[in-house]
Amino acid sequence: MAITDQDVQGALKQLVDLNTKTDFISSKSAKNIKVEGNNVSVDILLGYPAKSQLEPIRKQVSDGLKKIPGVGSVTVNVSMKIVSHAVQRGVKLVPGVMNFIAVASGKGGVGKCTTAVNLALALAAEGASVGVLDADIYGPSQPMMLGITGRPESKDGKMLEPMEGHGLQAMSIGFLIDTETPMVWRGPMVTQALEQLLNETKWRDIDYLVVDLPPGTGDIQLTLAQRVPVTGAVIVTTPQDIALIDARKGLKMFEKVGIPILGIVENMSIHICSKCGHEEHIFGEGGGAKMGSDYDVEMLGSLPLDIAIRRQADSGKPTVVADPDGRIAEIYRQIARRVAVKIAEKQQDHSAAFPKIVVKNT
Repeated sequence: MAITDQDVQGALKQLVDLNTKTDFISSKSAKNIKVEGNNVSVDILLGYPAKSQLEPIRKQVSDGLKKIPGVGSVTVNVSMKIVSHAVQRGVKLVPGVMNFIAVASGKGGVGKCTTAVNLALALAAEGASVGVLDADIYGPSQPMMLGITGRPESKDGKMLEPMEGHGLQAMSIGFLIDTETPMVWRGPMVTQALEQLLNETKWRDIDYLVVDLPPGTGDIQLTLAQRVPVTGAVIVTTPQDIALIDARKGLKMFEKVGIPILGIVENMSIHICSKCGHEEHIFGEGGGAKMGSDYDVEMLGSLPLDIAIRRQADSGKPTVVADPDGRIAEIYRQIARRVAVKIAEKQQDHSAAFPKIVVKNT
């Protein structure tokens, strides 16, 4: 009996992409289904960066299609395409940047900067073009974490060329001032500095710009909401009750200003003794998961309290590049894929497809 398109679609309907948690038909990932006699071919187009997943997904789909009774040869091509997605209404887009990911925390000391840089590196490791904007004007840390020194150049005297480290494009006030110079600025100067760093940097074809925000819910966060085209925000917390109180405030702030929450990352969730292997929840247990449940927001992942994470970030080689095959780097890559999937599920931005119409009196 001849194989039909319906047979192929039925088989694909049974296969779930573990990254999207959806089958390949419902997610519209399956393209160009072709049946020639008993031979089947299909293209799988992923809307998120997944370099490490291309071969596993190809094998998963191929093995699934081979179970169709009477099937002959099976050809599966897997590729990925990242597009721009919708942001707040009325906010001007930034040339060279498709999607903005804000990484925020309600309070300091929860590992937000480390999460931001490892998230950016994990997205890059999965095949995306990624940049980092260090929006913490008072306490910039990305230059140190990325191991970048020197000053940015300006080829045209107007726009700054982004600095580069570990394959990321980066911009920070830390590149423009001396390390020990304090930023004794009031709010308006800080927000103006952020806008200049964002709009006067010549970003080059970036799929995701990770914005490392200062802690809290102040001027920088409001400027971001009103003037920066944010695709979504990631909230970083620890399981500690005092951190969760502030993290909830940060989450509610983004909800109020219309920025979608992509999910929650819980740092320092468990401590594993390096001597005896004893596991202990030093800062409490289950706080991030409960917060996610209370606000119907996804818990993207939990990271242990591990001295290696701190050492690697301080040395200018964060975990994802220092130990790319390690368990912690894999957690960061899983978080990055979920963040990218959540963005891919959002409404696409088609503004670039329409010409600008200018009405003049003639």
